[in-house]
Amino acid sequence: MARIVVIGAGLGAMAAAARLAVAGHRVTVYEAGGTYGGAVRRFERDGFGFDTGPGLLHLPAVYRDLFVKTGKEPLEECVELAQVDPASRHVFADGTRVDLPNASRAGTVSALDAALGAGTGERWGEFLVRAREAWDRTRRPLLEEPQPAEVSALGREPYPALKAGLLRRPTTTLAQIGARELRDPRLAALLDSYAWSHGFDPATAPAAAAVLPYMEQTFGTWYVSGGIRALADAVYERCRKRRVEFVLDTAVDEVVEREGRASGVRLAGGEFVEADHVVAGAPVPALYREQVVTWERQDDWPRYQAALTGRVTVCLALRGAREAGAAHRTVVHASGDRPAVTVLRADDPALRPDDGHESVTVTSTVELNPEDDWADIAREMVAAAESAVPGLSERLLWQEVRTPDDTLRETGTREVPGPALGGGRGLFLPAANRSPLPGLHFVGGWSHPGGGLAHAGMSGALVAGLIVEGADFRGSR
Repeated sequence: MARIVVIGAGLGAMAAAARLAVAGHRVTVYEAGGTYGGAVRRFERDGFGFDTGPGLLHLPAVYRDLFVKTGKEPLEECVELAQVDPASRHVFADGTRVDLPNASRAGTVSALDAALGAGTGERWGEFLVRAREAWDRTRRPLLEEPQPAEVSALGREPYPALKAGLLRRPTTTLAQIGARELRDPRLAALLDSYAWSHGFDPATAPAAAAVLPYMEQTFGTWYVSGGIRALADAVYERCRKRRVEFVLDTAVDEVVEREGRASGVRLAGGEFVEADHVVAGAPVPALYREQVVTWERQDDWPRYQAALTGRVTVCLALRGAREAGAAHRTVVHASGDRPAVTVLRADDPALRPDDGHESVTVTSTVELNPEDDWADIAREMVAAAESAVPGLSERLLWQEVRTPDDTLRETGTREVPGPALGGGRGLFLPAANRSPLPGLHFVGGWSHPGGGLAHAGMSGALVAGLIVEGADFRGSR
């Protein structure tokens, strides 16, 4: 039985902790904050509840696998999952609206043809065929296997290139795909919104980001009753049942190296905790910035794409009931290159004081700038949300604005990491799960396979496999 210290209590860290405990190891989690969940937080006031991190779940099979592998109760006995249908309603800058069904390619093609004109659905469908090729080429190495030491193959663009012609530049970014292949500004905006929702600027994201809409439209969108925080609660309880120990309000100041490997951690109070393995679930950039982990040589630093985007979330408490026919998720597309605004309106009694009120969450990805005025950005977001919520301004009781500064306070970094992407010369690959220091592993959104609820769960499975099986581990199955 090994002694394992886990730094941080995010979803990826807890997923690794539960799996390691089931394997017979003694696991202790040290969390600097007063609660678990990392970015998966809830804000509550006056009987209203809001998810301030992710609001929807993709690839729930990742958490089904976690619960199957760590106990007798399956995921659906611990949380209630419901497919979101329509998966999303889109309101474009010209006023056009379209509802996209959940996990139905044929339904999506028909909906786009009906709303945007004949042929638009077919072009989107052809794009998804090419996106599937990129998915098939990267699914195993980017999601199910440990990141290899040599990543040059992952830096090559997996999205199938169209013939450029003598005078045409090749398609290398997601925005170029939208302009060249979709040939409709609304379809291009639809494509861009998937990149922005994962924290990527489509103008710089590689063409391989096409896997993001493919993944959602193929495998579906799910809601956890009570909000995504209920999923964090369930994973935490699963850890406790597996005898994982949690020590909250306790920061780790240093990963201690002895004889060329991690031998434990030093807590903020100076106490040394010995360990056979250390699993760092805190953001990798913060670990280096705060010198929790340090190496002298620059080339020993793990590879990760330093995000330049964060999230602003506005929690709206409304009087009046949610109207019939309201969509759970509406994406309001702005004109120009500005990111879309996502409006979440869950029909969930757990999030409102009574049926005469409604809680609405409005989110947007923002490019981080020291001169940003969060109040102005929030006002623009709420104004955009009027397109999704009838009579919003007249119904508004109060609002709470959550900014990247809140993300920094809760997670250690202002940025929100995106999932690993192929192409882009390898710049969109996060840190490998094996750190440069033997005995230290990275887990969570800033490590392989990147950010997002499903990817965090995969990260936990990969780290547990590397520790339990060692060099023989070839990936999740």
